[in-house]
Amino acid sequence: MKKDEAAASLFRQLKPERVGSGILPSQTIRTLIETGKIIAPRVADDQIQPASIDLRLGDVAYQVKASFLPSEKSLIGPKIKELLVKELDLKQPALLTPGNVFIAPLLESLALPSDVGGKANPKSTTGRLDIFTRLMTEGESTFEVVREGYSGGLYVEIVPRTFPIVVKAGTKLNQLRFFRGNPQSDDEQLRRLAKKRQLIYYETGEGPGGPVIREGLRISIDLGGSRESIVAYKARKTQAPIELSSIGTYDANEFWEPLRAEALGGSLVLNPGEFYLLSSKEKISVPPDYAAEMVSYDPSIGEFTVHYAGFFDPGFGFGNTGEIKGTTAVLEVRAHEVPILLEDGREVGRLIYHKMTAPPHKLYGQGIGSSYQQQGLALSKQFKKTSASEPSTSLPALATLNHVKVADV
Repeated sequence: MKKDEAAASLFRQLKPERVGSGILPSQTIRTLIETGKIIAPRVADDQIQPASIDLRLGDVAYQVKASFLPSEKSLIGPKIKELLVKELDLKQPALLTPGNVFIAPLLESLALPSDVGGKANPKSTTGRLDIFTRLMTEGESTFEVVREGYSGGLYVEIVPRTFPIVVKAGTKLNQLRFFRGNPQSDDEQLRRLAKKRQLIYYETGEGPGGPVIREGLRISIDLGGSRESIVAYKARKTQAPIELSSIGTYDANEFWEPLRAEALGGSLVLNPGEFYLLSSKEKISVPPDYAAEMVSYDPSIGEFTVHYAGFFDPGFGFGNTGEIKGTTAVLEVRAHEVPILLEDGREVGRLIYHKMTAPPHKLYGQGIGSSYQQQGLALSKQFKKTSASEPSTSLPALATLNHVKVADV
C-alpha cells in the first residue's frame, strides 16, 4: 500500500471530528500505534499521555564533542561517528555528567501519514532537573520538529546542565505530540474561548482583571506570598547524581536552596550560571478540547528563554469537568551572560492555546498518574516531599516555565 493510501486508510478508521486540524488526542495516538504509524516495542499504557506519547531511550547512548543539526547531506549516524567521544551501554545504569553532550537513539520510530507531523518537548520532570533535551530526526535541520509524513528513526540530544543524572534503557526524557494542519489559536479565538471557559485563577480568588491576551495568554511571576512561604528554589552545586528512576528518594535540601518571600522582599536577582525554580502568579486552566504551549523565547518580554517542558496537556488545571480551579506553572529559569532582576508580578511568558481534533479519552490529572496536577512550587518527583510541594486545598500545581536567558526551556 502506498503511503498516501495508508494515510487515507488510517483516517477512515477515525471519527470525522478527529480528522480536522488540531493536535491528535490519546485515542488517535493509540490508533497510530495499532496501525504501525508509531513503531515501538511494547508500548505501555502510561506512555500515552492525553495529547502526546512519552519516548524512551534505547540500549545505547553516545557522548559527542558537540551538538549538531542533521541535514539531508549530513545524517545522524555518520555524524555521531565523526564526533564520538565514547559509547555508553544503557542496558545498565549510566552516568551523564553536566556540560557534556549525549545523543541516544530512541526505542520509538515513525512511519507517519502524509498529513501528520509532530513536535517534541522535554517532560516536566526533565525540565525541572535542568536537563536540556532536543529531538532529532533524519534530514530535518530543526530540533524538536517531525515533518509531515516522516518515516524513520528518532534520536534525542541530552545535555545535563546542573546535576549529574543516571539513566538507562527505557528512561523517558521527552514526549512527542502529533498534529494535522495548523492547530494554533489566534488572539481573537483565544478571547472567545476565555469568555466561555475561565482560563486563569488566582490564589485569593481575585486578580488584576481578566486574562491578558496579547499574542497569547500572558503569564506573570509570583515572588510574593506569606512571609515564611518558599517562592523559589535555587539549585546547589553538587556532584551527587540523581537516578531518574528513583521516586521520592532524595533530600531536597542537599540539592536545592529554598528562597522565602520575607528574605526576597518581592524581587530576585538571577545570577549567570545558576538555575532556579519559580512559579507563576496565575493558576492556569486548559479545557479538555485544548492543549497549551509556553513560547520558549520572546524578546518583547525580555532576554529570557521560557520553558524546557513547555507543553500543557488537556485538563491541566481543569480536571474532568472543570472541578479544579487552575494549576500554577512552575518556571524553570536560568540567567546567562549578565545578572537580571525579576520582580513580583513581572510578565515572564505567554501561553499559546492549540485546538485538539477531539477531547482525549484520558485527561491530565491524578486519575492517569500525572505527577503535578495538585502541587504548587513543586520539585521533581525524585525528591522527598517538602512543605512547599505538598498538595494544597486550593489545588495549585505546576507546569514549568524556563530558563531566563540573558543575552535556550
